Amino acid sequence: MARWIALDFGKARTGIAVTDDHAMIASPLETVASRAIWDRLPALVEERPCAGFVLGDPGQLTDSSAGIDDLEQRLRKKWPHLPVHRVDESFTSREAQASLIEGGMRKSKRREKGALDKVAAALILQRFLDGHDALDFSALNRPRPKR
Repeated sequence: MARWIALDFGKARTGIAVTDDHAMIASPLETVASRAIWDRLPALVEERPCAGFVLGDPGQLTDSSAGIDDLEQRLRKKWPHLPVHRVDESFTSREAQASLIEGGMRKSKRREKGALDKVAAALILQRFLDGHDALDFSALNRPRPKR
């Protein structure tokens, strides 16, 4: 099996989350500067088999919408054999904040830049997994035919 990589893209920072190799559990991985995402992604794709990408979709025009569109196009161009899905990211930042509070993270740690972004990415990825639990993920992992 292979893992999925989720990205919660923002103008300044991008949260990254991954699944386990069986695509059952989403976990926060890290937060990187958005301008450095292309320095990090190739290593993530190469270090373990990758099933595809999941992008948080704000659903409405925001200041990061153009960046998300660009990111999606670049992902499709760089890895044409990997699917790219968009998932509604509504309220994931609030849910991430609540999760950090429930987990006992101190307020000073929660204020650190990026603490929220990787958790929001994990929530986006878990939404994707929950929405596809009846699907055969192996079908999503098959290479696309060349055109």
